[in-house]
Parts: sequence; C-alpha cells; structure tokens
Amino acid sequence: MDIYAFGSVCRGDISLGSDVDLLAIVKGHDTRIDPNIFSVYSYERIQALWKEGNPFAWHLSFEARLLFSSNRIDYLSTLGSPETYKNCLSDCQKFFSLFCEAQDSIITGSKSIIFDLSIVFLSIRNMATCFSLGITRQPNFSRNSALHLGFDSIPSTLASYHILEKARILCTRGYGEKLTNDEIDTAIRELTEVSNWMSNLIEKAKENERV
Repeated sequence: MDIYAFGSVCRGDISLGSDVDLLAIVKGHDTRIDPNIFSVYSYERIQALWKEGNPFAWHLSFEARLLFSSNRIDYLSTLGSPETYKNCLSDCQKFFSLFCEAQDSIITGSKSIIFDLSIVFLSIRNMATCFSLGITRQPNFSRNSALHLGFDSIPSTLASYHILEKARILCTRGYGEKLTNDEIDTAIRELTEVSNWMSNLIEKAKENERV
C-alpha cells in the first residue's frame, strides 16, 4: 500500500475552504481505507493513467507527496513522467458540454442553483487545467487555474469567479455562508462571457491539434 497527499496542501495554497486530498494505492480491497476520505486506486489503474498521459497522472507527478509506503519505496517516483497528454481538445469539449448543461438548467429554472453554479465552476476549473497542461505546457492544477492562463485567462470579474468557487465549496463540503441573491445574479450575468471564453479555448485547442 502507498498513501500520498496531493493538491493544495502540497502546493502550499491551502485555505479555510480547502480540504486535504489523500490518495491510497492498494492491491485489491482494503477495509482500512475509507473511500470517503481517500481517492482509492489500484496499482494497475495508476499505471494505466500514466500510460494515457491522463491529467490526474500529471497532477500526481507534479504534486503528490509520499506519506506511507508498505515497502518504503516511493511508487509514483518509480513510474517516471507520464506519457504526453494528448486529449486536450476532447477534454475541453467535454467540460464545455458540462458547462452548457448547467447553464441551460439555470436559464430554464434551476431546481438547485447552488449545484448548477458549482458545476459551472467545476467545468471552468477543469477546462483551464486541461488547457494549461495541453496548450501552455505550464500546468496549473489549482482552484484558480482559469486565472493563470496569461492572455487566455477567464475574462470574468474576480468577484464572479469567487462566487462560483464559493458555490463549489458549499455544494461539495457544506462550508461557508449561503449565497445571497445578489451574488447569484452577479455570477449568472457573466455566464455568456464565460461561455465565449470557453469556446475560444476550444478553438485554440483545435488549432494546436492541427499543428
């Protein structure tokens, strides 16, 4: 068994809204590992992610820190670097589709506005992370990845961005104060601009794929 920490606690940008991301790599089923606390993967699955050049593999290769190893060997370090990430365009398109579904739900009368805004933030963050890894070659796996793409950074205001981030934290961790109607309206007003930004990233990913 190998246990790693990764994410904000390893990057050094942990805040009150952060959790501690833990990875457990195991052989078979291990009753000692709580899947509500750990991201649980088999050794075979981790190897497959490395061969795919999956963004999560790159995330771990850059940030994971070994906490425990049953054989005292850092397993991830033995894998070397993951293969080149080749699915930037398809992944960006996938997250844009997820964004569009949440946006449509909001427009047609969302049953859970916090959930939909949370999905908007998830889509933004994950697309920006994939774009940073596949196009800029300067991967950013933080919550603020969309703010660190240089000229391609998200054009929405910081206030709107942090409202969406707040919705994500509320939805996934139940932490923080309830969004006000004004905050919700602020975030919704900028969704069209966010949609245009995501479309532009996809076009740049297409151009890069043709090169």
